[in-house]
Amino acid sequence: MESSQKDLNLSNNSGQILTVFQRKYLEKSLKQSLSKQYFKRIKIMLLADEGKTQTQICQELGCSHSTARHWITLAKSGQAHQWNSNAIGRPQTVNDRCLQRLRELVTQSPREVKVPNRDFTYHTRQWTAKKLSEHLWAELGIKISDRHINRLLKQIGLSTRPKSNNLEKNDPKKSETNQSSKSGIVIRDIPEDVAFS
Repeated sequence: MESSQKDLNLSNNSGQILTVFQRKYLEKSLKQSLSKQYFKRIKIMLLADEGKTQTQICQELGCSHSTARHWITLAKSGQAHQWNSNAIGRPQTVNDRCLQRLRELVTQSPREVKVPNRDFTYHTRQWTAKKLSEHLWAELGIKISDRHINRLLKQIGLSTRPKSNNLEKNDPKKSETNQSSKSGIVIRDIPEDVAFS
């Protein structure tokens, strides 16, 4: 109990990177029941505010230099209050359900897909990686970056890019197929046994 009180009673050499309000907010947050990672985030910023070096902080808390550097930089930029906004741990992995839903979405026009938690559909004619990312986040709660969406689409043989007109002129059969799809998404032969990793 005495050591936890010692953690809360920080030295009076504060004020180097945090405002008085930020420091009080972080000290109050330390009194809550926190995970080890959240506790370290706050301590890093408070110790840096006391004037401790990155190396001293790393030795005292047993954290990496990159972690200390990140939270010190955040505190210096005036965003110490965001200590709990970044998720802890590895990013979520894309599961089969998410991949199946992604496949379903890109084979439909956005105008045919209901916006999650709304009574209307999208007004755009074509999916973008950003819009797919936002939709999957809202519908399934899985955050995937735009770049990763494009990688996944490529992996399953799909794309959000519209087919160029030059290719259509050379192949009238593909032109007819593409005209029937108003979404502007190119769908090529998709093997049924595509393996996802």
